[in-house]
Amino acid sequence: MTHSVFIDGAVGTTGLEIADRLAGRTEFTLLTLPEAQRKDDSARAGALNAADFVILCLPDDAAVAAVAMIANDTTRVIDASTAHRVADGWTYGFPEVIGREAVAKAMRVANPGCYPTGFLALIAPLVRAGLAPANWAYTVNAVSGYSGGGKALIERFEADPDIAFRTYGLGVGHKHVPEMQAYAGLAHPPLFAPSVIPAHRGMIVEVPLPLAAMRGAAGPEALRDCLREYYANAPLVRVCDEVPGELLLRKSAAPWDGLDLYVFGTGDGSQARLVAVLDNLGKGASGAAVQCLNLMAGLPETTGLRLHEVRG
Repeated sequence: MTHSVFIDGAVGTTGLEIADRLAGRTEFTLLTLPEAQRKDDSARAGALNAADFVILCLPDDAAVAAVAMIANDTTRVIDASTAHRVADGWTYGFPEVIGREAVAKAMRVANPGCYPTGFLALIAPLVRAGLAPANWAYTVNAVSGYSGGGKALIERFEADPDIAFRTYGLGVGHKHVPEMQAYAGLAHPPLFAPSVIPAHRGMIVEVPLPLAAMRGAAGPEALRDCLREYYANAPLVRVCDEVPGELLLRKSAAPWDGLDLYVFGTGDGSQARLVAVLDNLGKGASGAAVQCLNLMAGLPETTGLRLHEVRG
């Protein structure tokens, strides 16, 4: 069976990468609009209502407006914006954390944020298992390629090669924090410190844990064992046993839809560093949307995805 898909916002970075992952696949037919009609609400409404699946790659307000244009009860939606990630009636599109069956059955799916993907992959299983306390004030330190900031940030970095590092969200209360807290089941919002480097793609998300000060927290080996067991049947997630001396993001990195998790700890078990490595445009955005689309269409979740990172 062939399913029709309309990507609203198809010319943006996320939309283009989704279309690339769907190119040549016989399970889906892409509905497209001529350039002159791309921002025409009447034409968009027609496509939104004609498609079996709609993927929204739009700013938050535009995504909400697009959903309101759907006047039937058959079109299923994946929203890559922030608008619906903690909204009632929406399923959070992180199959490994929420459950594959929940995503497969959903009419409305909210794609996770790229940074929350790394944080939740590390913390949610540990909190659920009782190995990390739900009432701890977690800190998230993360760095991403500039493509995650959209067209304006891409243009800024590519026009100014002198930028070596950009930290932001300094007013605290970043828009990713609510989903981090909600889906990890935390009592307190994590303190989130995001930064950007002059690479197009790639992301490292770190959660430092002062285990000796955390009542009820397990040691590094138990944390790693828990993650390994939790993701044993997750083809896109790899819990790494090795302890490399460094982790690198490369400017030449190819698209990748996987997620690597590491647990580093001191010999006495008093401290740990939980680290997630992913492609902010892969498992952090477009790859995640296609994974959800596959499940919703009754297909193997990895179909059309890049399963192995190209390491330099």
